[in-house]
Amino acid sequence: MIQIKDAVKSFQGVPAVRGLNLQIEPGEILGLLGANGAGKSTTIHLLLGFLQPDSGTIRIHQLDPAQKTHEVRQLIGYIPENVNLYPYLSGLENLDYFCRLAGLSYPQAELEHVLQTCGLPPGDHQKRVSNYSKGMRQKVGIAIAYAKKAKVYLLDEPASGLDPLASNELSDLLRKLAAEGATILMASHDLFRVREVCHRIVILKNGQLVKSLDSEAVSASELEKLYLEYMKN
Repeated sequence: MIQIKDAVKSFQGVPAVRGLNLQIEPGEILGLLGANGAGKSTTIHLLLGFLQPDSGTIRIHQLDPAQKTHEVRQLIGYIPENVNLYPYLSGLENLDYFCRLAGLSYPQAELEHVLQTCGLPPGDHQKRVSNYSKGMRQKVGIAIAYAKKAKVYLLDEPASGLDPLASNELSDLLRKLAAEGATILMASHDLFRVREVCHRIVILKNGQLVKSLDSEAVSASELEKLYLEYMKN
């Protein structure tokens, strides 16, 4: 479970998050929409313990990420917009390395299964990451988070660089994780993907939550119209 209560975070006196309140239950996917600078990444960094709120509380499974950073990160699978991998290792070797850093050890066949589940074809598993496209690197990043079997997934523009098929495969994977009880927060600019995969959607503007709605309550075109209205006003 993710709980954010009255969270405030400023940088050099400029508010990035203003009195934010969110609660995301196990088995739920929440989509976080907003323009650049709306506070989406700051919110995710607060949950990861990279940042500490100026005021308010942040909890992941009742733990404070700023105080129990190691314990909280053991619970989290994090997928950033730009995945940093070791270029002279293969996708398979990167996955194995990052799993071992998390204290996990898998046989090669299982690592290959994870990569394939996350959309990387078997023929690319042994290729050096320096030869990968951004979309291929993103798939390895998704595989690293998936292999962790986390309770909470934080995704910051996870479909960046993915083609439509891979993006659809990511949506299927997120639904599968939610069905297994994971709590998922996905920040994105992709209104269509958020509408299709998330149970609830919130819109941030200037660090404030300006709208919260169930995804089933709006069509993709209605969501786009609503989003643009908030961004213009």
